[in-house]
Amino acid sequence: MSLPMDLEARPAGARTPRGPLSSRLGIPVPIAALQDEVSQLMVRSWLPHVNRADYDGAWDVMPLRCQRQHAGAHPILQGFALNDPAQAWDDLPVLHTCPAVRQLLSRLECRLKSVRLMRLHAGASIRPHRDAGLHLGCGEARLHVPVWTNPDVHFLVAGHEVPMREGELWYFNADEVHAVVNRSQAARTHLVIDCEANPWLVRRIHDLLRGHLCQEAPER
Repeated sequence: MSLPMDLEARPAGARTPRGPLSSRLGIPVPIAALQDEVSQLMVRSWLPHVNRADYDGAWDVMPLRCQRQHAGAHPILQGFALNDPAQAWDDLPVLHTCPAVRQLLSRLECRLKSVRLMRLHAGASIRPHRDAGLHLGCGEARLHVPVWTNPDVHFLVAGHEVPMREGELWYFNADEVHAVVNRSQAARTHLVIDCEANPWLVRRIHDLLRGHLCQEAPER
């Protein structure tokens, strides 16, 4: 399987006029507890990603937090914002069974929107695409926490490989062209958090790039 974009030997923290392509946030992640909780969720029904033209293989979703107006609706509406301007967001019942996820979310001093688990199955790939407006300049941020991943998973943003490892919390500019290839024999599962890019979050994202933030090891 070929990579969807050329890998370039440039730092993952490269900048664009709209801010950094990516940045690892120095916020501790309780990865062992997170993996235990997500393991328990594997027996539940996951929803195939609705944008079927954007990927090859299997890519599915477990919504944990959604727009309030969709809390009792079909899981498709719970898992995806669908360009709806609604401002109220609620935790879904499944999130109340995940104390480690809630512990991590409580460490984010910004307004949370969508929270999902997203699983890219072995051999699957997400085609190059953009999520328009999902970057700091528009007041929005998408954060990723790899719950399970491995070196044969390649996450590319504007041609740069972002070296996400299990138990790390990353921001990336989703308005840039990005793609993922899972060349491994195991599923890659991320916790994906959409939130408002308030001054606290913007500062955390930029601090590491300026060298002001000490690297913190993932919790075990």
